[in-house]
Amino acid sequence: MLRDVLKAGMTKSEIEQFLKSKGDYVQIDHLGRFLKEPLHMEIKKFVFLKLAVLYEKAKMFNEAAKMYNNVADLSIPFVEKINYHMKEAELYSRIGAFDRVELAMKKAMSQANSREKEEIYASVKQFYKEQAKANETLLKRNQAIKFYEKILEMRSSEQERAEIKQKLMDLYKKVGKLHEYSAVERSFGQNA
Repeated sequence: MLRDVLKAGMTKSEIEQFLKSKGDYVQIDHLGRFLKEPLHMEIKKFVFLKLAVLYEKAKMFNEAAKMYNNVADLSIPFVEKINYHMKEAELYSRIGAFDRVELAMKKAMSQANSREKEEIYASVKQFYKEQAKANETLLKRNQAIKFYEKILEMRSSEQERAEIKQKLMDLYKKVGKLHEYSAVERSFGQNA
């Protein structure tokens, strides 16, 4: 017999069965209340993951990122912790929460070796590039500028820096930020 609420002691398959016929927001509500029950660590991790997916699907990226952080905290293998913190960083980058991206990146790096740290850094830079391009496509030029400026603060090759500066100059011109445009143009002359 199916229960009308989620209760401690239910298995993953019972939870799945309970949620199967419910809409996303009803599932979020039930799972949120279920977390108040005394749950085994694996079930709690499972619920956080379910919530993360549901929040992401609903484009509630801030909440989804929090759930991935919770999953990372409950994870034991380093690789899992890194992956969940990187998912957290990716979601925070989608809303332009740079301080939270940095924090998630630091948490991931604290679990990583030197090679993995470089991969994490490169991934975060890639998240920023993807968001900058997406904002450009949507004609959200001021948002794109913020991402490109953030990329410019990161370690990059000279060629990559030149490409980013060119994109910034184009965007500054389009939004009428002529002072910033001139500053970037002058920096090109100094690098030559």
